[in-house]
Amino acid sequence: MRALSRACPDDRSGARAVAVLAAAGLLAAGVAVMSPSPASAEPGDVVISQVYGGGGNSGAPYTNDYVELFNRGSAAISLDDWSLQYTSATGTGLFGSQKQNLAGSLAPGQYHLVQLSAGSTPSGALPAPDTVGTLSLSGAAGKVALVRSATGLACNGGSSPCTPEQTAQIADLVGYGTANYFEGTAAAPGLSNATAAVRAGGGCADTDDNAADFAAGPPAPRNTATPPAPCGAASPSPSATPSPSPTPTADPCEVPANRQIAEVQGSGDVSPLVGQTVRVEGIVTGDFQESGQQSGFYFQDATPDADPATSDGLFAFARATLKDVKAGDRVLVTGRVTEFNGLTELSPVTAVDVCGTGTITPEVYDLPRAAGATFEPYEGVLVTFPEPLTVSDHYNLGRFGEVTVAAGGRRFQPTDRPGVDPALDARRSLLIDDGSNTENPATIPYTSPEVVRLGDTAKGVTGVLSYGFGAYRLEPTKPITFTRTNPRKPAPAPVGGNVRVASLNTLNWFTTLDSRGADTAEEQQRQLKKIVATLKGLDADVVGLMEVENNGQTALNALVAALNAEVGAGTYAALTHPYPGTDLIHVAAIYKPARVRPVGETLSSTDPVFRRPPLIQTFRRTGGGQPFTLLVNHFKSKGCDEEATGGDTDQGDGQGCYNAERVRQAKAVLGLIDSMDLPNPLVIGDLNAYGEEDPIDTLEKGGLTSLSKRFVPAAQRYSYLFDGLSGELDHAMAGKQLVKRVTGATIWHVNADEPRILDYNLEFNPPSLYRPDAFRSSDHDPLLIGLDLPGGKH
Repeated sequence: MRALSRACPDDRSGARAVAVLAAAGLLAAGVAVMSPSPASAEPGDVVISQVYGGGGNSGAPYTNDYVELFNRGSAAISLDDWSLQYTSATGTGLFGSQKQNLAGSLAPGQYHLVQLSAGSTPSGALPAPDTVGTLSLSGAAGKVALVRSATGLACNGGSSPCTPEQTAQIADLVGYGTANYFEGTAAAPGLSNATAAVRAGGGCADTDDNAADFAAGPPAPRNTATPPAPCGAASPSPSATPSPSPTPTADPCEVPANRQIAEVQGSGDVSPLVGQTVRVEGIVTGDFQESGQQSGFYFQDATPDADPATSDGLFAFARATLKDVKAGDRVLVTGRVTEFNGLTELSPVTAVDVCGTGTITPEVYDLPRAAGATFEPYEGVLVTFPEPLTVSDHYNLGRFGEVTVAAGGRRFQPTDRPGVDPALDARRSLLIDDGSNTENPATIPYTSPEVVRLGDTAKGVTGVLSYGFGAYRLEPTKPITFTRTNPRKPAPAPVGGNVRVASLNTLNWFTTLDSRGADTAEEQQRQLKKIVATLKGLDADVVGLMEVENNGQTALNALVAALNAEVGAGTYAALTHPYPGTDLIHVAAIYKPARVRPVGETLSSTDPVFRRPPLIQTFRRTGGGQPFTLLVNHFKSKGCDEEATGGDTDQGDGQGCYNAERVRQAKAVLGLIDSMDLPNPLVIGDLNAYGEEDPIDTLEKGGLTSLSKRFVPAAQRYSYLFDGLSGELDHAMAGKQLVKRVTGATIWHVNADEPRILDYNLEFNPPSLYRPDAFRSSDHDPLLIGLDLPGGKH
């Protein structure tokens, strides 16, 4: 299977999907919604070759509905633990509510007949079925999925979109009639009591476009007793025809091109020749023919036209089994012009003729793009970017082998600081793909000799510009080497003072397995070692913690025990939260009894405005002297849900959902400081608000000073990465008198700059990349503050 309809998110393991997951804001756990990437995947070996839903209806030639399967590959395929799953064309029912489990093996070229429900009007009997089931198909329109699992998918591709994990289980999909979920650009034709959806080429055709691969025709069911019909090295195409040739010739290279690539591309986003079969000539610039790559190649006209609006490059969806090419080959390619996922390409390709060699010099492209300009005139073109490009996003590095780079340095959240121009940031950015359709690849690019970090740079990036899922992307044609221009800091910068205070979001430190944190005991130990390494590196006298499991003192005490095992028995002690709330996570604090001592009892608030009530504790140095009061907070996240109403809905100002609630929480914190007469307040924590957003403004207007704004240079003032934009969600804000005692503040960039493939998770993360160190111990960077508290014994 090569493509699903626009209702389904991307998956590189089994589909060339075409929908984009919506970015949904920051989640409570600090996890960003993934941004999927396109792929040109190998068509599947086992496919659905016929669908018939009119069985037993008036005028039907057969009493039963049926689905016919076919092995178009070159090796036997086991159907054990596979299933057929059906749902209506546009309804809300889910795949799996109607399901038929499969079993057995299918040899190359062999058919498998699945007999389904019978109608009320008996007629002809099907050939001997290989599987008997009870699914009831619509005779006119529906959706049938061949699934590599006996578990129901629990999605329908329409009102309930399929996740990448669900999509990965789909071996083949046929949407017919008015179906809203299908492969390619359109569904297979609508059917009747007398017609079935019949895959062309005896089942061999698979361009991953239901409309192209299927025709409505008389039902002609086949079973395993039918003589096998292997497809051979190249599968026939149902709709493409060779480019017309005036006279037969023995040498295919003598059949000239009948179109230029520029004519195929046209001057707009969509080719003016869609649906036409053309023959074009060019030089291969990017060879991605392997099934683990894009199953095709890019080629470019060596004699381009003079129109700057038309691209002179093109993608041919042609695997090496059709014709193996390499960069520099001069090729003549025959195929049908298709718009797939926004990319103009030839698919299916019926002929690739190598007729010599040639050279294409990469076009030099300087970022940023001009205002209003897109990469469209360079789609399929070999380009090079001479300037240093800075890594600004690597969220999908492990998932899809992608990074985003930008000219002029990293990109920041527009609500984090003045002077950010989102439009300019978009124009100076470039998404770099890895030329692969493999999801969670075993070998992840840009991890050797060091794993790439945000802020690292590369010059002379060269490749072919492609397009998919709403984004232009570069498919590299030569290795990209990133320079470590943002090296790791083994310890936080000095902050001075005689008391050090830190803030750390632990990213769900849970002792309960398979909840929000670690899934297994091994993962839990890996996570614990990283958090301990971070706390050890901070070496703070007091630490406020967020996202600790709210299970009494169990999770917190386990963390303190592991930390003390590293730094010495009794070095740290834990406070007990008097009112931790009912959320699964709560805020906490630990401290060094030898350095500071609590003054008075630990306080909190029962105000319902706090979903995760703050922890409040006054401290003095053990020798006495001036006190300060720690207020540990974790404000409501930016993620939107059905509970958000009124001012808590997304106002479109960049602050996400629940901004009004975060403002109410900020006012409540100020109220606690005043009503409790807290001495020298220090408000720390994950406030889920960037530096120039309303909650921070509220705290600043209430008399608190941002210590990061005062002490951390703007280029280093960030603690979190979301959607490729850096910003500061974690803050330390001091009262007027305490500010005078602050000797320094820093953000230790051990997490936001590091790819998530370095964290404790075992799923998909290469084992060789894990280290029991502080780097990627969480997704938020910790803050460290130095205080010079006078008085007492020294």
